[in-house]
Amino acid sequence: MNNLVLTNIKQLIGITDNSNEVKKGSSQGQVHTLDNAYLIIRDGIIHDFGPMNECPSTELTTHDCAQKLVMPMYVDSHTHLVFAKSRSDEMKMRLHGKSYQEIAEAGGGILNSAKKLHEMSEQELYDDAHVRLEQVIKNGTGAIEIKSGYGLNIEDEMKMLRVIRVLKQLSPIPIKSTFLGAHAIPEEFKNNKAAYMYLVCNEMLPRIAGENLADFIDIFCETGYFDLDDLRQIIEAGYQYGIKAKVHVNQFSSFGAVQLACSHGALSVDHLEVMNEEDYVALESSNTIATALPLCSMFLDIPYTPAKQLIQRNIPVAVASDFNPGSAPSSNLNLAFALACSQMKLTPEEAFNGLTYNAAFAMDVKDEVGSIQIGKKANLIITKPANGLEDIPYWFGENRISSVIV
Repeated sequence: MNNLVLTNIKQLIGITDNSNEVKKGSSQGQVHTLDNAYLIIRDGIIHDFGPMNECPSTELTTHDCAQKLVMPMYVDSHTHLVFAKSRSDEMKMRLHGKSYQEIAEAGGGILNSAKKLHEMSEQELYDDAHVRLEQVIKNGTGAIEIKSGYGLNIEDEMKMLRVIRVLKQLSPIPIKSTFLGAHAIPEEFKNNKAAYMYLVCNEMLPRIAGENLADFIDIFCETGYFDLDDLRQIIEAGYQYGIKAKVHVNQFSSFGAVQLACSHGALSVDHLEVMNEEDYVALESSNTIATALPLCSMFLDIPYTPAKQLIQRNIPVAVASDFNPGSAPSSNLNLAFALACSQMKLTPEEAFNGLTYNAAFAMDVKDEVGSIQIGKKANLIITKPANGLEDIPYWFGENRISSVIV
């Protein structure tokens, strides 16, 4: 569908003239739409759009979108799509009363994923990830960030990042890769975290940067994992190679990670289920994007990111899936859309901008995707017949997508 005219669109949603500034405060709730519209795609790019009564005659194939909405595909700015196997057994443990931390201490969690990944070949990892990526696209995701972090040694971290590189090369949607070597402390370093941090920053990162395998760098800054000194090391090590930071913070506790990440220019801080006043103040005075992960909150039964308060304090909010085998085994951003509205109390417009326009800023693809704009990629969702944008979160258990164009 590289050349096509969409006609009789009931509502074209998410129109922008430019993508110069992230949406925050009142602008996060503003979505420009056009009723009874057309849209022309040439060479996979949005070429033109406007009211249906001004649709020009062309030689292109037409697709009738009567009673349907057309909108940009979602942008998933935080995922762990490349992983070995499911961890459904851990869900059973949790339902029998074990906490996330207790499961990790019993040999589950991230170290469990790392062990399974070590036993898989690069080809096996790619084959599984490719199937997941195809499903992600069918569910409406038109750009995605993918992290490493289940290797925890040089060979396996690079194996993951090479798989992501092949996905980048073969995928019809933009993909960004993130080096998350500091995801957990391997068993052999459990009494010497400093040595593992040295390995990550001084041995893994130079090789990864040398092969141009990472667009971003990340760390799981959390009680029992990595602390503020580790966070500072990771961000500064990334900057030495021109690699921006997107970091896990405040999932279970708040101890200064948001302030540190913001002061060091992190592109985004992700999770934020636990917040205090100092965290809000730091975000207010920075250019860092706050990323909420509602599928993780639902699955682990932990608090949701206070996205409404973030927006009210003029902080830009993105919404992502956190797709991973342990704490968010779902890549469905339609469900994340519904949870952002029903549980985080965002309006459909605020959630939509978090899943598209702001998310494109949070993974640095704002010039390619995230809105209906001439010159951007025509990565589009065509819905089933709908009243308006609110139909997607309203029908929370159903897929309201008729088709996608990538």
